Amino acid sequence: MVAALVPPPQFDGATFETYRADPAYPSQQEAKDLLVAFSRPGAPAERGGLFRRPKKAPELKPGVYLDGGFGVGKTHLLAAIYHAVPARRKYFGSFIEYTALVGALGYQKTVELFRGADLLCIDEFELDDPGDTMVMTRLLGELVPTGTRLAATSNTPPNALGEGRFAAQDFLREIHAMAASFETIRIDGTDYRQRALDGHAIALDAAAYRAAIADAATDGVTSDDAFGDLVRHLATVHPSRYLRLIAGVDTIGLRDVVTLDDQSAALRFVAFVDRAYDAQVPVRATGEVIDRVFSADMLAGGYRKKYLRAISRLVALTHS
Repeated sequence: MVAALVPPPQFDGATFETYRADPAYPSQQEAKDLLVAFSRPGAPAERGGLFRRPKKAPELKPGVYLDGGFGVGKTHLLAAIYHAVPARRKYFGSFIEYTALVGALGYQKTVELFRGADLLCIDEFELDDPGDTMVMTRLLGELVPTGTRLAATSNTPPNALGEGRFAAQDFLREIHAMAASFETIRIDGTDYRQRALDGHAIALDAAAYRAAIADAATDGVTSDDAFGDLVRHLATVHPSRYLRLIAGVDTIGLRDVVTLDDQSAALRFVAFVDRAYDAQVPVRATGEVIDRVFSADMLAGGYRKKYLRAISRLVALTHS
């Protein structure tokens, strides 16, 4: 599990140079410039002249928190930080991967594992469970004083995590304590995954689906499952292991997609979509258009941003 804490394959070559900031949204270039500086600590300050003082470098907090909508390149920038920081002990993982590690090793052993690490990158710092979030914030709170720097992404500012979902005082105290360690960097923009697409996922009829699966099977490993069977199976596997479900799979086939009406099942499917997207595994599906898999009530609720991100990724995967 520790060896897997590296950027997903699609971000192996992610650098600040390959991040294309949209000139229509100046915050993207501003974020890039700030993160370049964050990734190169200790750079010499500009020297003063005979009659002027050297410029004082701005004081940086131990963590940066990339806040913005889905599809604006937050994960690319997070991976660029990972690759740019000249450190031996650095880790990159999703929020769920870190909490799964705590579950497997225990809290104290996880603290010892990461103590002294130079950098922790945390992708998709989102709230599903207040207990997991409190564990994670306490873990980060123990690592920051030892010199560990942090970089995280989310669709929600750190001091607003859990807003509208949980109001326990202990939880809020932990969240605000964590927020103090981060410099929040806002990244505006439109979803790059939608720019070249028609905005909807591709739904195949039965004949087209069979042809697509048969064609994909000639070049690689293809799964072919009823959507309901997949949803039920996901309930039996910890989300941290979803990546193993698609390991070695080149195309995911899903028959008879329906709109989900159970929030727990929907959140598990979101986690599955995230792993499929990280691995860039194309999806072929029949039934309901797969970007309508989440009900209207879900899209109006507290996990709206998470569902919208999954929809964006599903659209991209059915077009890939």
